[in-house]
Amino acid sequence: MKKGDMVNGVSHMGIRKLLGSQLDKRVFFGATVLALPFLILGGLSPTLLDRISNTALGVLTRSWSWLYLISCSAFVLICLGIAVSPLGKIRLGKDDERPEFSFLSWFAMLFSAGMGIGLVFWGGAEPMYHYMSPPTGQGGTPEAARLAFEIFFFHWGLHAWGTYVVVGLSMAYFVFRKGKPAIVSACLSSLLGKRLTDGTGGNLINILAIWATIMGVVTSLGMGALQISSGLAHSTGLPAGPDTAAVIIAVITCLFIISAITGVSKGIRILSLLNVSLMVLLLAFFFFFGPFGYLMRTFGQALADYVTGLMPLSASLVLFDNPEWTRSWTVFYWAWWVAWAPFVGAFIARISRGRTVRQFILVVMIAPPLFSYIFSVGLGGTAVWLDLFQNAPIGEAVKQSIEVALFETLHHLPFYGLLVVFTNLLIASFFITSADSATYVISRFSTGGLETRDPGARLRLIIFWGVVLGSLAVVLIYSGGLKALQTASIVGAFPFLFVMYLLLIAVIRDMIREVRTSETC
Repeated sequence: MKKGDMVNGVSHMGIRKLLGSQLDKRVFFGATVLALPFLILGGLSPTLLDRISNTALGVLTRSWSWLYLISCSAFVLICLGIAVSPLGKIRLGKDDERPEFSFLSWFAMLFSAGMGIGLVFWGGAEPMYHYMSPPTGQGGTPEAARLAFEIFFFHWGLHAWGTYVVVGLSMAYFVFRKGKPAIVSACLSSLLGKRLTDGTGGNLINILAIWATIMGVVTSLGMGALQISSGLAHSTGLPAGPDTAAVIIAVITCLFIISAITGVSKGIRILSLLNVSLMVLLLAFFFFFGPFGYLMRTFGQALADYVTGLMPLSASLVLFDNPEWTRSWTVFYWAWWVAWAPFVGAFIARISRGRTVRQFILVVMIAPPLFSYIFSVGLGGTAVWLDLFQNAPIGEAVKQSIEVALFETLHHLPFYGLLVVFTNLLIASFFITSADSATYVISRFSTGGLETRDPGARLRLIIFWGVVLGSLAVVLIYSGGLKALQTASIVGAFPFLFVMYLLLIAVIRDMIREVRTSETC
């Protein structure tokens, strides 16, 4: 056996036998080699990892913030333009194909994969934070509350889902319409040439997709663990440190691996429906026991502010003349959406076969954001109302620890004990759904987009990536908590941003060619 055929003492042949004959060893090992230094350095010296990550973050946010801000706005405009153009009539599949999933199941999986645990964490925390510490003006006022929800709608609206659509549309079109393998590099073969995408260039593209996915999902897993830990501390007095969060991650990692093993049509679909059902019940509770009239007025006002302020906000590279705030919030979110784009895009492509391009873009960009807005107003609006009109010290608690926003709000509502149990179940369910969707997609990227024929190898591959995700989340929590998690998503997403531009050019180019060809026939 040649020396080059060995990796850490294990032959490529042995690895492929262990993880399946479809394993793309170059992509698999490339992504693994990127992840291992983080795991090792974080385990040996969390402080050093935090320092290195913050240095990289500083360089990126100071020098490249403008690129994130311009790119995500451009993605929104271009995707909406595609939807209303003749390209919107193209079906993502054969001309006579119809959708695989019902609209309700489709929406539930879209929402659960695309927002997931991040929305449960930030849905109440972000409006409360901006209400107490707005980027401009005085905090703790009705004006600050109004601005807080406009900012939240901006961060969680069209820009997030437009970013997902870029990858999702490209993969759905090339995989289901053109018969390409379900990997990012294959979607670029018509633009860059098969020689490049089937070789080192394609491997690098797929490695970047896996790397961005790992960093984006690890951010969410860490946030979910911190929130559950804070909830347990708030309700039971248990310590809310990294040790508790690490145990939570270990337990839920086992659960999401089990769900990922069952596949999309079983575990992921069922859990997604459960997520939406639990969220609707929680929303109903907020609107029924909370300030219904205030919440309705807040939703209407925030939606109007968002629509009228969307263009000025999008065009401003230095939001509210506060570059530090912009880098900490808007740039973080745009980078987070880019980091999530490979796995969410691949996943929503997988569940959108048979939809038209127009239906895909409009539903993906409008329906999940609207539901996110309603949830944020239900949770965040109740928190603001309690703080503003009932003198509940929620704002001060959030300034001390942003993770407690949800549970501090629940503390001032009826049936607190029952709500804590219910809410932790919701967080855990979203935790599992986001992670198992990501594990499923990363595993497919590792096998060249092919389904592994050996069930045992498929199981081992999913377990491997599940353990990597959980371990990295633990390492980052010990390295610096929430700040380290945010840093990971921004740093991990940056290289993939350039791949997204190539995907957009490729899919538009090929769809235009298809429409022109059909018109001449």
